[in-house]
Amino acid sequence: MQDKRMEEQLKQQVMRFMEDEKRPQRKNIKTNKGKMSKKQMQKLKRTKRIKKVGSVLLVILVLLVFLVGTKPGRSLLYKIASKYVSSHVQSPEDTEVSNRQPSDNVIREDHVKNYLIFGIEEFGGARNTDAIMIGSVNTKDNTVKLTSLLRDSYVEIPGYKPHKLNSAYSKGGINLLIETIEKNYKIHIDGYASVNFEAFEKLVDSLGGVTIELGEEEAAYLNRTNYISDKANRNVQAGINKLNGNQVMGYVRVRKVKTLGGANNDYGRVVRQQRALKAMFDSAKSPKNLVRIVPISKQALSNVTTDLSQKQIEMVMKAFFENNSKDLETLRIPVDGAFDSPKKYNGIGYPIILDWDTNRIEMYKFIFGYTDEEARIALDKVK
Repeated sequence: MQDKRMEEQLKQQVMRFMEDEKRPQRKNIKTNKGKMSKKQMQKLKRTKRIKKVGSVLLVILVLLVFLVGTKPGRSLLYKIASKYVSSHVQSPEDTEVSNRQPSDNVIREDHVKNYLIFGIEEFGGARNTDAIMIGSVNTKDNTVKLTSLLRDSYVEIPGYKPHKLNSAYSKGGINLLIETIEKNYKIHIDGYASVNFEAFEKLVDSLGGVTIELGEEEAAYLNRTNYISDKANRNVQAGINKLNGNQVMGYVRVRKVKTLGGANNDYGRVVRQQRALKAMFDSAKSPKNLVRIVPISKQALSNVTTDLSQKQIEMVMKAFFENNSKDLETLRIPVDGAFDSPKKYNGIGYPIILDWDTNRIEMYKFIFGYTDEEARIALDKVK
């Protein structure tokens, strides 16, 4: 009987505590300690602790479900992450921003934003552009597309003699590179991001590595050359590999052997770059990495330079993670059958001579979703 009475008192204490939790201002509970044993008091304290811990865990669970499982939650996550990214990337020099002039005779659409992405190789004091790509974000259907521009493409460079595309940056920096691309490809560039090799390796490692399939020639070549700079990492195999940043960096630079599928030279290197970016794209979209946007970004951003605003970064993140396509869509310019590659042209060795009309039309169809007729009409307006 006595035990039952004490149990009832304990129950009332717990109920009183729960009621106080619901009130705007919690009041202290005055217990009649003289009527409760030490064991009962300890039990009451444990109950309180369990309730508090349970409440905290429930709040965390609800917050995670909201952030990752709902669009408003993910939008909040993108806003927080973009603010963090914006504050940690390197900003361009003032002259690189102020000197850029709006381009005429280029194709643009309000719902499609085109960002120039290029890799910088710093070797022997020189800074050369290796990979040159246009990342296109469609805010209407939330798709992300990637167009690779072959660096040996023979182009008109404002203020200079015609030369290969990758020479524009060394002659006049980012402004001249963007101006050259807009002049030749007739497409508006909304901003840019440049990444050096060190940042690329860090980003792959922060994702936990990426999965890439290698051919026998590729694997053998990577293991016997210095493309993979760390000898300890020269242990790749033909077939499916989980590659770290140093190994992926070596993989995307290879051009002397055929890819898995048969592409060679610069064409093969572009294929490898696109395959590596697709693998990174898939890894970044995985649930485990989605909730690690901020720490993943932190490890790579110090070597990234961009003129994108926080709002633009937020928009890119949203389109990237909400992408309606299962895969990252890619295109290479020039397309097959629309270029020549002579040993020499106007004193330039091994350039790629584009059939510009054909390549521009194919690029417009890919990036803007134009029909063939719409692309031709658009091109006629800017020629």
